[in-house]
Amino acid sequence: MVVYEIASETMSVMCADESNETEPVGTSDLVPMSAYDYGLPEAAIAQHPVEPRSSARMLVSGRVSNSGMVEHATMVDLPDLLRAGDVVVVNDTRVLAARLELAKVTGGEAEVLLLEPIDPARSTWEALVRPGRRLPPGTVLHEADHGQPVVEVGRRLAGRDDSRRSVRIIDPTVIERSGSMPLPPYIHQRLADPERYQTVYANDHEPGERSTAAPTAGLHFTPELLQACRDAGATVVSVDLAIGLDTFRPITASTPAEHVIHTERYWVPASTLAACARAERVVAVGTTAVRALESAASTGRLSGRTDLYIHGRHTFRVVDVLVTNFHLPRSSLLLMVEAFCGSEWRDLYSVALAAGYRFLSFGDAMVLGRVGPKGTPVALVEEGR
Repeated sequence: MVVYEIASETMSVMCADESNETEPVGTSDLVPMSAYDYGLPEAAIAQHPVEPRSSARMLVSGRVSNSGMVEHATMVDLPDLLRAGDVVVVNDTRVLAARLELAKVTGGEAEVLLLEPIDPARSTWEALVRPGRRLPPGTVLHEADHGQPVVEVGRRLAGRDDSRRSVRIIDPTVIERSGSMPLPPYIHQRLADPERYQTVYANDHEPGERSTAAPTAGLHFTPELLQACRDAGATVVSVDLAIGLDTFRPITASTPAEHVIHTERYWVPASTLAACARAERVVAVGTTAVRALESAASTGRLSGRTDLYIHGRHTFRVVDVLVTNFHLPRSSLLLMVEAFCGSEWRDLYSVALAAGYRFLSFGDAMVLGRVGPKGTPVALVEEGR
């Protein structure tokens, strides 16, 4: 690995043999969520992706680095951390161009953010609409040029606390024709190239099977970097987890125990789970790949809808190494990171902020090693049960 800076000795984390690990994994459910307000300056939030993708910086934990100390590198150096027999798992979901800028028949502006289908025909969707109070059920929306009607606003969905509505798609082609990328609310600049919010390995599934957010750790990969991982002796396999809008929402509950985690659709090919079982190490690219793998391993079901909430003293059954971006304060993703690597994340985030790393979706990456013993996956459930 080409390392252009070694963190100071006082901030380094020495590599420890997992069998001798004594650090408690995760934290109590009763720790207040205010403990996860690490202080993220606005200037640290990346507003655009770097070019090329693999030039993003990469902070490497001492549990994973070859030196046993925290290292500063770039994503192009990732293959140097891999071993023969490793399996690299990516989430190959494609982001839906889900943001529709439409108009009422009166000419007033309206916006619809499609989240996911709620009927088998995929003609009715769960969505956020605005201005919500001015769009009663039955309101028909047109494309901004006053073309044919394309969306009908429906009722407010029960059990939701964010005014989600059902909407009927009158003209399904409006998504491909007029949809734009649903960038996170903390990104204030439009993308010149929408493909920069897609991974290079994104699948080509139908719109109803796509995500409303990108698996952002995967945005750093290029075809050349993927090939370099293979040349290092790793196998690259995929899962598909449809990422929902809630991944961006900070936890509003007082403690982790009070938070109700959002659900997401996932699919783990049997061949992927088999490759992980044979692997020297399983290297997950992103928290969404972790959630898909650990959902399958904890339920025995290769597909479905997961409500797995990874936090506290969670026992990981599949993943050994995690490549991930730097996450929002108070987020469920930050709780997952802590469950995976323990309190080390706090020192690493301090190092990253001091060194000018870029945070969140278009930001830089970090590589973490799992703390604590690995659990055993449950047996696969036969189809139809």
